[in-house]
Amino acid sequence: MTFGQQVFLLVLAFTAYGVIYLGVREAWRWSLAHPWLASGLAAGVIWLIGFRIRKWRARRARQVESAALVAKIQAAQSMEIARYHVMSPSDFEDAIAFLCERDGCTDVKVVGGAGDLGADVVALTPDGRRLVIQCKRYRDSNKVGSQDLQRFGGTCFTVHRADVAVMVTTSTFTKPASGYAKQTGICLIDAYGLAGWASKLGSPPWVETPHLA
Repeated sequence: MTFGQQVFLLVLAFTAYGVIYLGVREAWRWSLAHPWLASGLAAGVIWLIGFRIRKWRARRARQVESAALVAKIQAAQSMEIARYHVMSPSDFEDAIAFLCERDGCTDVKVVGGAGDLGADVVALTPDGRRLVIQCKRYRDSNKVGSQDLQRFGGTCFTVHRADVAVMVTTSTFTKPASGYAKQTGICLIDAYGLAGWASKLGSPPWVETPHLA
């Protein structure tokens, strides 16, 4: 810092001090001349400060509560995901069928196996639409790719006459797979979506899928 800059900052500091001093002195004189107004103003300032403190504490409490809820949800999701990971593929299909029945679907059938043409679970949703689900019990590191979606997309609507087509996995989906699903109207349920569905913290897949015109 140059000498000139130091002088400038010193002058600025003295100026600010002088302004504050004059302001405090005039405020003190005014309060002596108008004691009731000064008391009311002071009370208002104190109330405003207290209000702001209470508001900040309430906001902070909500943040802490929200963080605790998020942690609780994440723990529940992790437990649900781990439970499905240890299942065999056929047990996983049965578990998905159970979720469908639990949430009001009728005529629920597990049809996965040789020659299933992409359908593992079929059912009627509570509002009467035909639901076709393909189940992919994959490891975390094994994402569902676009080829899987394309094979399912080639049969779910034309062969199985799905009103709601769903692919559910214990893993996640690649970006191309998600793009294909969006274009064709296939609902994707990844590991966290499945955990939400199973724990009832989320909605069943047919709730998120609109009726076809």
